[in-house]
Amino acid sequence: MISEKQSFNRNLIVGILLAASFVTILNQTLIIIALPPIMGEFQISPSQAQWLTTGFMLTNGILIPITAFLIERFSSKHLLIAALSIFSLGTLIGAIAPNFSFLLLARIVQAVGAGIMMPLMQTVMLTLFPPEKRGSAMGMVGLVTGFAPAIGPTLAGWLIVQFSWRSLFYTVLPVAMIVLFLAIFLMKNVTEQKQVKIDTVSVIFSTFGWGGLLYGFSIAGTAGWMSGQVVGAISIGAVALFIFIKRQLKLKQPMLEFRVFNSPMFTVTTILSVFVFAIMVGTQTLLPIYAQDVTSFTALESGIMLLPGALIMGFMSPITGKIFDRFGGKWLSIIGFSLITISLILYTNLSLDTSITWIATIFAILMIGTSMMMMPLMTAGINALPAHLIAHGTAMNNTIRMVGGSIGTAILVSVMSHATLNSLQHPKQAAMDGIQNAFMIASILGVLGIILSFRIKSKKAKSESMNKEQESSH
Repeated sequence: MISEKQSFNRNLIVGILLAASFVTILNQTLIIIALPPIMGEFQISPSQAQWLTTGFMLTNGILIPITAFLIERFSSKHLLIAALSIFSLGTLIGAIAPNFSFLLLARIVQAVGAGIMMPLMQTVMLTLFPPEKRGSAMGMVGLVTGFAPAIGPTLAGWLIVQFSWRSLFYTVLPVAMIVLFLAIFLMKNVTEQKQVKIDTVSVIFSTFGWGGLLYGFSIAGTAGWMSGQVVGAISIGAVALFIFIKRQLKLKQPMLEFRVFNSPMFTVTTILSVFVFAIMVGTQTLLPIYAQDVTSFTALESGIMLLPGALIMGFMSPITGKIFDRFGGKWLSIIGFSLITISLILYTNLSLDTSITWIATIFAILMIGTSMMMMPLMTAGINALPAHLIAHGTAMNNTIRMVGGSIGTAILVSVMSHATLNSLQHPKQAAMDGIQNAFMIASILGVLGIILSFRIKSKKAKSESMNKEQESSH
C-alpha cells in the first residue's frame, strides 16, 4: 500500500528524472547546429568536427551496457548525482574549451554522464510504476525526449546568432546544476542494491565489441563499406562482441544479461524498436540533406520543417502511453508502422520542387506513427521480464537500439551515396535519385515492421497467459 508521502516522493522523483533526461537530450541536439561556427573558430575540417557527435555516441554506446551493473551495485540517488556531476563537469569544460582537443574531451565527459543517466531514468521509472501503469509513465518520458530535440535546433540557432556557440554550454550548465542540487536534497533510492562485482574482462570486450560496431557503421556511410577503417572496426567489434556474449552466458553474475532474449516478447519488441529508431534517425538525416543540398532551403528552414513533427511526437507520447496501458502494444505497433510506411512511400516521390509544407506534413504523420511505438514497444518488452531483469532489459534495449540505429542510418546514407554517384543526371537530380532510393529501402523496413508487429501479444492474450502461470504455481 503506497502512503501519501510515498506517492508525493514518487512524483518528485519522476520530476527530477525527467528534468535530468531533458537537459542531456537537449544538449545533444544543440551541438549539431554549432558545428559550422566551431569549425570556423578552431580551423578544423568537417570530418574532425563530426567527432563531437561521433565521440559522444561512441562513449554513450560503450557506457550503456555497463549501466546494468552500476544500477544493481549503487543506489539510484548516488548514481544520479554522479551522472549529473560528470555531465556538468563536461559542460563546464566545453564552455571554456581553449582548443578543439579540450572541446572533444568535454563532449566525451558529457557522454559518460548522459550514458549513465538515460538507462537509470528508464529503470527507476519502470520500478516505480506497476506494469499496468508503465505505459503512461513512459509516455511522459516520450514527451520529454520528443520535446527536447524539437526545440533544440531552433534554440541553438537563436543563441549562436545572438551570442556564440559557447552560449550553448553556458545555457545547459545552470539547468544541469539546478537538477543536480534537487537530486542531492530530494532524490530517494528506489532500486534494490546487490553485492555484484564488475568483471574487467567483460568491460574490455564490451568496449571493443559495441564500440567497434558503432564506429564502423557510423563512418560506413561516408568512408564506404569496403574501406579498411570500416571493415577493420566492424570485424574487431563482431569478434569482441561474440567473445563478450559467450562470457556473459557463463558468468554467475553477468555484466549484461543476454538471457532477456529468452522472452519472445522482449526479443520481438527490441527488433521493432531498432526498426523504428533506424527509420527515425535515417529520415532526420536524409531530409535536411534534401532540403539544403537539393532544394536550397536554408538551415533554419530545414530545422523549422522538422519542428511540427517533433512537437507532435512529444505531445502524442503521453496519449499513446495511456492507450498502451488500456489496450496493449499490438495494434499501436501495427497502426504506427502503417503510418510510418505510408509516409516513407510518399517520400519516395519527392521532387526538386516539392513544397516545404508538404514535407513537414508527411514528417508529422511519420512522427505520429513513431510516437505510437517508441516508448510503448520498450515498455511492452520490459513488462515481459521479471523485476530483477529490468535494469538489464533497459540497458540491452538502449544498446541494441543505438547500434541498430547507426547501422540503419549507415545503410540509408550508403544507398543514397551509391545511387547519386551512379546517376547520369545533373548533380541535383542525381542527389534526388539517391534520396528516393534511400526512402524506398526505408519503406521496405516499414513493411517488415508491420508484419513483425502481428507477433506482439495482445493485452487479452497476455493477461490470460499470466493467469495460467499463476494457476500452475498454486
